[in-house]
Amino acid sequence: MKHIATVALMLNLGVASVYAQQHSVKMVLSGTDVPTTVNLQQPNTTNDEANYTGNGTLGPFTFHYVRAIAPSPQLPSTCSGPNKIAGSSVAGAGVFSFQDGSQLKANLTQGSDCIDLEAGEAHCTLTFQITGGTGRFKDASGDLTLTETVVPVLADALGKPAFFAATGEFTGTVSGVAREADRQEERQ
Repeated sequence: MKHIATVALMLNLGVASVYAQQHSVKMVLSGTDVPTTVNLQQPNTTNDEANYTGNGTLGPFTFHYVRAIAPSPQLPSTCSGPNKIAGSSVAGAGVFSFQDGSQLKANLTQGSDCIDLEAGEAHCTLTFQITGGTGRFKDASGDLTLTETVVPVLADALGKPAFFAATGEFTGTVSGVAREADRQEERQ
């Protein structure tokens, strides 16, 4: 009886350590960005919505996010020059959806944009905090940083860019990801 209790305890600790493992993540993506009618109720901001597809450490995915962007009063050193405009993200969130039906939820914690008017592109860096999810990401946590390049594709009737193409990558760490074998055991 004592032996069975010891084995059961070891199995439980083993499964707990699987959930606690930290995974380094790298995921490449491409997709589109548009101004959105979703209003995040932040003063003096514009709202942005993105839809991406990609692949990486956690498998093929789609990622959809919304965010509020405020103009930066002064240009950071990484975005200086007469033809550059800086912005910062003040609110937002996103959802990763994976082929197995699992989802990973993320809150935007910070972000910066540097629009280079001469080059006709923007470089954006956004940091997301993982807040759980569904399926294999039910107990997930961690941080992911998106670095992307965004270029205008189409302008509105006033000549203002209104539809953008984006490419980039997520890097960071995610903890609490269940392996498929563990999820099958839970279902039984």
